[in-house]
Amino acid sequence: MKSRILSNEKISSGIYKLVFEWKGGIPSPGQFVMVDCKGKTFLKRPISVCSADDKSMTIVYQVKGEGTKNLSEMKKGDTIEVTGPHGHGFELYEDKNMLIVGGGIGIPPLLYLAKKIKAKNLYIALGFKSEIFLVEEFKNLGEVIVTTEDGSFGKKGMVTQGIEDIIDKIDIIYGCGPKPMLKALKEISLKNNIPCQISLEERMACGMGACLVCACKVKKDGGFEYKRVCKDGPVFWAEEVEF
Repeated sequence: MKSRILSNEKISSGIYKLVFEWKGGIPSPGQFVMVDCKGKTFLKRPISVCSADDKSMTIVYQVKGEGTKNLSEMKKGDTIEVTGPHGHGFELYEDKNMLIVGGGIGIPPLLYLAKKIKAKNLYIALGFKSEIFLVEEFKNLGEVIVTTEDGSFGKKGMVTQGIEDIIDKIDIIYGCGPKPMLKALKEISLKNNIPCQISLEERMACGMGACLVCACKVKKDGGFEYKRVCKDGPVFWAEEVEF
């Protein structure tokens, strides 16, 4: 689907927020789209949905290579090709004490989740290396705890350290971020017997489960099997994922 860009702005070092027209159906929190970044790049890039309605979609992305660099240089009025929404998103619950844990570029899709869930109490833990983004948007949705690795904002340390004081209040955990954070979150959820859903990030080629590039290992019947992050995920129950 070809979509017209409405805005494309830098919100932190190497982090951009892109808003474009969207008529492809409203995605579920945790789903993603495949974006054609043009230039010499052949494959579309998978980017999680930060927010969406029946007229527009917002994605937040990090410039890592040629494709996302091309994307960051596009302007209002330019046209991009987007497919989706793809993947299996978060399972939503109601009237529970919920904890959202995000790290780095894994934070944007959790904003969409925070807007959609109906929690009894919502706690939001956000972890950054130094510069922060989207924090003010989250503050409108729940109680926010911010950690930075260098201590430049909020608490100093890792985001999983910031939830120690509230973990005994939580009924369910949602997480998205780098693998070390997700692994630590899995251990915390198992230790405290709290259900936990996590969104994985893997390299993808097709985004539809055909190429098997994004396979991850999950438990099955005392052993394990491989599932496709793009099709079976990107959201899985933390207890089933083998890191």
